[in-house]
Amino acid sequence: MLKYKSVVEEYMNTKQMMDIALELAGLNEVPFDSGIQVPGEDLKKVLIGIDMETPEMLLAKELGYDCVVSHHPKADGTKVDFFKVMDVQIDKMVSFGVPINKAQKMLKKKQTTVELGGHVSNYDRNTSAAKLLNMPYMNIHLPADIITESIVQKHLDQKFGNNDKKTVRDIIDALNEMPIYRNAIAGPVIRVGSKNDYAGKIAVLMAGGTNGGADVLKSYFDAGVGTIVCMHIPEDVKKAVQEQNIGNVVVAGHMASDSIGLNVIIDAWEKEGLEVTKMSGIL
Repeated sequence: MLKYKSVVEEYMNTKQMMDIALELAGLNEVPFDSGIQVPGEDLKKVLIGIDMETPEMLLAKELGYDCVVSHHPKADGTKVDFFKVMDVQIDKMVSFGVPINKAQKMLKKKQTTVELGGHVSNYDRNTSAAKLLNMPYMNIHLPADIITESIVQKHLDQKFGNNDKKTVRDIIDALNEMPIYRNAIAGPVIRVGSKNDYAGKIAVLMAGGTNGGADVLKSYFDAGVGTIVCMHIPEDVKKAVQEQNIGNVVVAGHMASDSIGLNVIIDAWEKEGLEVTKMSGIL
């Protein structure tokens, strides 16, 4: 039950929408990769998607929506400061037995790469379009990913318990028990390892901005994790993990995984009276 005060008899605003998402994810403040770029009041109809930029704003305007919500960060500080949200990965690594000093150092390389990219980005592109269109615009990234990570980890933990002989194929089968993965065009796949390999301890890594890179994955394996379940893995990281030859990687699927947490948030918004339309990748 949300502690948030019901506003069914009133229209909502962007801050109230954000507050609901934060509460569902157990966060006390807006993370660096999420934000309200153009605030809005008296909102009734919302258009939301994984990637929502100027074309989607124009569509929303044409169709009479009051607000556009993107999952992925597309503007302002959410692009420039995106690397800062990756610090939450340190706590996750520590929870799986990685020493905190090692966790910080292993994450640093990828954080530096992300910071370099964010610093040169055209961070005003979508915000300026939203302002010209007078379209309330916001994005919710980490809160949705935290919700997804928790749901998927709980599902796998309950499925396997203390089963020491579970295989990587068993993980794929367990993920496909969830309709959102089973019905996705890009569903669960094995990226490192093979179907008959023992899975060992499973770590679901879906929150923290982006993939932490090969050093971070190796830290999990060194700490006793056997299989990492994530949303996506770049080719260079996949190759590095294969060369390490100490763990498995299952990619659950990007759009499907993002959709899990977003749908929880959307359901909560709808209970508060918002009319929400999903597009751009949300299943």
